Amino acid sequence: MGQPVTVIEKPSSQSGVIRFEINRTLTGMGHERYLANQTIEGDRPPDELARRLFARGGIEGIHINSNLITVTLERGANTEGLLEIIGSLYTFYGEGVAVPTHADFGYVEEE
Repeated sequence: MGQPVTVIEKPSSQSGVIRFEINRTLTGMGHERYLANQTIEGDRPPDELARRLFARGGIEGIHINSNLITVTLERGANTEGLLEIIGSLYTFYGEGVAVPTHADFGYVEEE
């Protein structure tokens, strides 16, 4: 369940820099920049995406502007798995995760 994000990977003219276009806006008209050696403190979607991408490893920096995500890879790193990480940003109930019921939220049906 959730909303899968459509992701298109596009090369850039710079070696080691990859761009991803998605069908959601993450930052509105603003932009965010994240570096591998900095702590990400926010809880917004671009913050969470950056944390997930850095957890994968092999990334030096991330820049997010609206629906465009630019990833600077570490030397020798590849893009394997990045599409899946970005595409699953809004997918909340994956395989093996129980979907909550009404009772989990305290809802009791009246007879």
